[in-house]
Amino acid sequence: MLKQIRYFQSVVEENSFTKAADSHFISQSAISQQIRSLEAELDVTLLTRKNRGFELTEAGRYFYEKSLALVADFDALCQETQAIANQQAAQLSVGYLYSYEGSEIQEAIASFASQFPDVALTVKTGTHDQLYDELRFGKIDLVINDQRRAFSTDYENLVLTDLPLYVAFAAFNPHTQEKVLDIEDSLDKPLILVADSQQEETERAYYRDYIGFSGEIQFTPSATEAKMSVVANRGYLPLEFGKGASIPPTLSCRPIYKQGNPILRRMCAFWKKDNSGYYVETMAELLAKAFK
Repeated sequence: MLKQIRYFQSVVEENSFTKAADSHFISQSAISQQIRSLEAELDVTLLTRKNRGFELTEAGRYFYEKSLALVADFDALCQETQAIANQQAAQLSVGYLYSYEGSEIQEAIASFASQFPDVALTVKTGTHDQLYDELRFGKIDLVINDQRRAFSTDYENLVLTDLPLYVAFAAFNPHTQEKVLDIEDSLDKPLILVADSQQEETERAYYRDYIGFSGEIQFTPSATEAKMSVVANRGYLPLEFGKGASIPPTLSCRPIYKQGNPILRRMCAFWKKDNSGYYVETMAELLAKAFK
């Protein structure tokens, strides 16, 4: 039936029995017979033939849309099975925001590693744009990132949680006496962000236009340098706090509010639809479970 489904998909995509037959190097009568056999197997009419053309029935449209994922999953299964048979090391790469503090991602990573000890698992951190670019160019399989743009149909977009935005500051900063800080009034020192020179303007625009910070913004090339600047009381570092988050005694953290409401960041798992496979989807499931 799988070959018949592929023929059916080609007919729909080419909008022609002749072109679909040519793409599979078979005759038009042969591909027509395969479609009729598929309809007989399913006991439904998928195509309504009209003169030299056809129209999808409602059932045919539903079957076509659902069959795309079915065939893609089957192809991925075959590739992964062949890799195992050829003794190729299975790999999975995961990235997450440098500003995330919490145990959820660690829980998912640990659970995956215990289930698949033979999979070469790599984990890295990065800025929003670094993670987005590495995912876009196929350098990483799955990223945990904050949502800053509309979801793309080229990716699987799994919403994990909405996390309140915090800022970290020196433990001896007077703000330790306050329960919350206001983005517009409370931050009397620069906001310290991690970004390279090419990302600075994008990050600056995000924190000014969306977050609403109007004060000075400074950039450092690494999260370590950013935290050291905060420890020295030279500014504030934005962080997302999940469960089990802990900070060193040299720092304090408070949630950031805007117009009396907490600022929330939507955390999502993203991966390319054409790179969706068993290991990627399993990691996504483990992340969803950890963030519940």
